[in-house]
Amino acid sequence: MARLPRLVLADQAHHVIQRGNNRQAIVLADADRQQLLDILRDCAMASRVAVHAYVVMGNHLHLLATPEDAQGLSHLMQSLGRRYVAWFNHKYQRSGTLWEGRFRASLIDSERYFLACMRYIELNPVHAGLCASPQEFVWSSCAHHLGSRHDLLVTDHPLFWSLGNTPFERDAAYRELLEQGLADDDRKKLTEAVLRGRPLGEPNFLTQLANQNGRFAVARARGRPRKPVAGQQ
Repeated sequence: MARLPRLVLADQAHHVIQRGNNRQAIVLADADRQQLLDILRDCAMASRVAVHAYVVMGNHLHLLATPEDAQGLSHLMQSLGRRYVAWFNHKYQRSGTLWEGRFRASLIDSERYFLACMRYIELNPVHAGLCASPQEFVWSSCAHHLGSRHDLLVTDHPLFWSLGNTPFERDAAYRELLEQGLADDDRKKLTEAVLRGRPLGEPNFLTQLANQNGRFAVARARGRPRKPVAGQQ
């Protein structure tokens, strides 16, 4: 069966993940992480994509980003792949692919899941056992959102700004959200949505997407549709 094209909409947040081929490392040193982020910043600007949150793990990259047009995400990830993989291969005298095929993306219903997705991304190093608290991990946007570093890669989303009227209020409110962690159900939904390439949101949001885009935005049960039982049509 042909693979459905990604559902990417302009001015809508998307959760993006790019993995290393066969789960192999995409960074081997801090210099690699810095180079990846420098290239990502340049490519995001050129592609007109606002990056709201990110984390660079050993073998994968998470982004929460909003493109200005429907082609922005693909343009960003293709440009990042061309530039970073060429740099990485030259540095380590290797050839061939680095990524695990095409990137995966899930359109996010901002009102319900945006801040949950931010926490999901920035808590990733904690759940991987790399640090005790998310702000300890240098290679994410967490320090920016807690006010301890101004990150030129990050564009704050209006929903983050809605956490408080001043930077101090926003930082404190977001710190409290991080300390609360993320519900297991939300974590499961965010993981499944991005790996399957499905949008994530409330039922009315998903129904509206399905009606507007002429495709199923809501997951259906596996297998063929059941035949109606006599008298229940």
